[in-house]
Amino acid sequence: MAGSILSVFALPFVDSPDPASWPLLVLTIAIHTGYHFFLPVAYDHGDFGQVYPIARGMAPILVTLGALIFAGEHVSQFALVGILCLAVGVMALAFDGGKVSSINPKAILFALATGVCIASYTVVDGIGVRQSGSILGFAVWLTICNGVLTFLIALIWKKREIVVVLKNNALIGFAGGAMQVGAYWIIVYALAVAPMGMVSGLRETSVLFAALISTFLLKEGFGVWRFVSACLVTFGLIVSRNRS
Repeated sequence: MAGSILSVFALPFVDSPDPASWPLLVLTIAIHTGYHFFLPVAYDHGDFGQVYPIARGMAPILVTLGALIFAGEHVSQFALVGILCLAVGVMALAFDGGKVSSINPKAILFALATGVCIASYTVVDGIGVRQSGSILGFAVWLTICNGVLTFLIALIWKKREIVVVLKNNALIGFAGGAMQVGAYWIIVYALAVAPMGMVSGLRETSVLFAALISTFLLKEGFGVWRFVSACLVTFGLIVSRNRS
């Protein structure tokens, strides 16, 4: 909701998206909303350092396939190798130290559902923003509507808990909302001008920061797979830059 409020202030400065893109805008709002609920439920069943890489790591491959099927978008062989390395490097963090059996099956299930949502809204956003005629207009309306819908559902579902959160974490919530909105506007712009699979792959390098947060802030442990993952992600970054 904080992101929606902040997005409203941008409305006077952007053009409305073309009506041709409205069905895709509605669809992506619904998918984003589902993502907002699958992810925290996954966190409720598993460690941040396990859930986040599974959810993010599968997205680049699914996005590359989705972009090929629904948008006829091809990437070079080098870029495909880079995307695969990024995905494998990201997901390697979830199995840090070989502790596969320690992951709650429910956490894996909801993390996979989250990954499907991420891949789905990335492809829908990529196609929609290219039809919209207004990159920022599409992005702003997306963040306004998806934030309001998420908040209303959460308010009905967890009204008492939300009141507590607002009392104790309002400032953090608004800071997070601002960062989320800014980050996703950048992603929408990238989806409009670059191959979707590449954008998705580069985006998921955020898991390296998540690994640092998991290790040093949440004290969830550190293993050799952090180094392996970093090498794979770095290699993937270099190779995926090849678009020819």
